[in-house]
Amino acid sequence: QVQLVESGGGLVQPGGSLRLSCAASGFNLDDYDIGWFRQAPGESREGVSCISGRNGITFHQDSEGRFAISRDNAENTVYLQLNDLRPEDTADYYCAAGRSTESCRESAYDYWGQGTQVTVSS
Repeated sequence: QVQLVESGGGLVQPGGSLRLSCAASGFNLDDYDIGWFRQAPGESREGVSCISGRNGITFHQDSEGRFAISRDNAENTVYLQLNDLRPEDTADYYCAAGRSTESCRESAYDYWGQGTQVTVSS
Protein backbone atom coordinates (compact mmCIF):
# COMPACT_ATOMS: atom_id res chain seq x y z
CA GLN A 1 0.00 0.00 0.00
CA VAL A 2 1.47 3.32 -1.08
CA GLN A 3 1.68 5.82 1.76
CA LEU A 4 3.22 9.26 1.96
CA VAL A 5 3.69 11.19 5.19
CA GLU A 6 4.86 14.79 5.21
CA SER A 7 6.55 16.52 8.11
CA GLY A 8 8.70 19.55 8.85
CA GLY A 9 6.21 22.37 8.43
CA GLY A 10 5.73 25.13 10.94
CA LEU A 11 5.86 28.84 11.61
CA VAL A 12 8.93 30.68 10.32
CA GLN A 13 9.86 34.31 9.96
CA PRO A 14 10.38 35.88 6.54
CA GLY A 15 13.83 35.03 5.25
CA GLY A 16 13.93 31.81 7.23
CA SER A 17 14.28 28.22 6.07
CA LEU A 18 12.51 24.92 6.54
CA ARG A 19 13.16 21.41 5.33
CA LEU A 20 10.08 19.36 4.57
CA SER A 21 10.23 15.58 4.53
CA CYS A 22 8.09 13.11 2.65
CA ALA A 23 8.45 9.60 4.02
CA ALA A 24 7.31 6.99 1.53
CA SER A 25 6.25 3.43 2.27
CA GLY A 26 4.85 0.59 0.23
CA PHE A 27 7.05 1.30 -2.78
CA ASN A 28 10.60 2.19 -3.80
CA LEU A 29 11.49 5.73 -4.81
CA ASP A 30 13.12 4.40 -7.98
CA ASP A 31 9.71 3.33 -9.24
CA TYR A 32 7.84 6.59 -8.75
CA ASP A 33 8.26 10.26 -9.43
CA ILE A 34 7.73 12.35 -6.31
CA GLY A 35 6.35 15.85 -6.39
CA TRP A 36 5.87 18.62 -3.89
CA PHE A 37 2.80 20.75 -4.32
CA ARG A 38 1.29 23.53 -2.27
CA GLN A 39 -2.10 25.09 -1.75
CA ALA A 40 -2.44 28.55 -0.29
CA PRO A 41 -5.69 29.67 1.34
CA GLY A 42 -8.25 30.41 -1.33
CA GLU A 43 -5.96 29.26 -4.12
CA SER A 44 -5.74 26.16 -6.25
CA ARG A 45 -2.98 23.65 -5.67
CA GLU A 46 0.23 24.21 -7.64
CA GLY A 47 3.39 22.25 -8.29
CA VAL A 48 6.51 23.38 -6.45
CA SER A 49 9.19 20.87 -7.38
CA CYS A 50 9.21 17.28 -8.58
CA ILE A 51 11.86 14.62 -9.03
CA SER A 52 11.94 11.69 -11.39
CA GLY A 53 12.24 8.24 -9.85
CA ARG A 54 13.91 6.85 -12.95
CA ASN A 55 16.77 9.28 -13.41
CA GLY A 56 16.62 11.89 -10.65
CA ILE A 57 15.87 14.73 -13.03
CA THR A 58 14.05 17.52 -11.24
CA PHE A 59 11.21 19.67 -12.50
CA HIS A 60 10.97 23.00 -10.80
CA GLN A 61 8.39 25.67 -10.73
CA ASP A 62 9.70 29.21 -10.69
CA SER A 63 10.86 29.82 -7.13
CA GLU A 64 13.86 31.96 -8.05
CA GLY A 65 16.16 29.21 -6.89
CA ARG A 66 14.92 29.32 -3.32
CA PHE A 67 13.62 25.75 -3.16
CA ALA A 68 15.45 22.48 -3.74
CA ILE A 69 14.16 18.93 -3.92
CA SER A 70 16.29 15.91 -3.08
CA ARG A 71 15.80 12.27 -2.26
CA ASP A 72 17.44 9.67 -0.04
CA ASN A 73 16.71 6.24 -1.48
CA ALA A 74 18.13 4.49 1.57
CA GLU A 75 15.63 6.30 3.78
CA ASN A 76 12.87 6.19 1.14
CA THR A 77 12.38 9.88 1.81
CA VAL A 78 12.15 12.95 -0.39
CA TYR A 79 13.00 16.37 0.97
CA LEU A 80 12.07 19.90 0.00
CA GLN A 81 14.44 22.57 1.24
CA LEU A 82 12.74 25.95 1.47
CA ASN A 83 15.04 28.96 1.76
CA ASP A 84 14.46 32.71 1.95
CA LEU A 85 10.81 32.12 2.74
CA ARG A 86 8.29 34.85 2.07
CA PRO A 87 4.75 35.41 3.40
CA GLU A 88 3.40 34.40 -0.01
CA ASP A 89 4.94 30.95 0.50
CA THR A 90 2.41 30.32 3.27
CA ALA A 91 0.46 27.22 2.26
CA ASP A 92 -0.23 23.58 2.94
CA TYR A 93 2.53 21.57 1.30
CA TYR A 94 1.81 18.11 -0.05
CA CYS A 95 3.94 15.38 -1.51
CA ALA A 96 2.61 13.04 -4.14
CA ALA A 97 3.75 9.99 -6.09
CA GLY A 98 3.11 9.07 -9.69
CA ARG A 99 4.57 6.77 -12.30
CA SER A 100 6.55 8.18 -15.21
CA THR A 101 5.06 11.63 -14.89
CA GLU A 102 8.19 13.41 -16.19
CA SER A 103 6.54 16.60 -15.02
CA CYS A 104 5.16 18.57 -12.12
CA ARG A 105 1.55 18.41 -13.32
CA GLU A 106 -0.82 17.70 -10.46
CA SER A 107 -3.05 15.50 -12.62
CA ALA A 108 -0.17 13.10 -13.29
CA TYR A 109 0.23 12.13 -9.62
CA ASP A 110 -1.88 9.36 -8.13
CA TYR A 111 -1.01 9.12 -4.43
CA TRP A 112 -1.05 12.02 -1.99
CA GLY A 113 -0.04 12.65 1.57
CA GLN A 114 -2.08 14.61 4.09
CA GLY A 115 0.06 17.73 3.91
CA THR A 116 2.12 19.84 6.26
CA GLN A 117 1.42 23.48 6.94
CA VAL A 118 3.99 26.20 6.37
CA THR A 119 3.30 29.66 7.73
CA VAL A 120 5.68 32.53 7.01
CA SER A 121 5.00 35.48 9.25
CA SER A 122 6.78 37.92 11.50
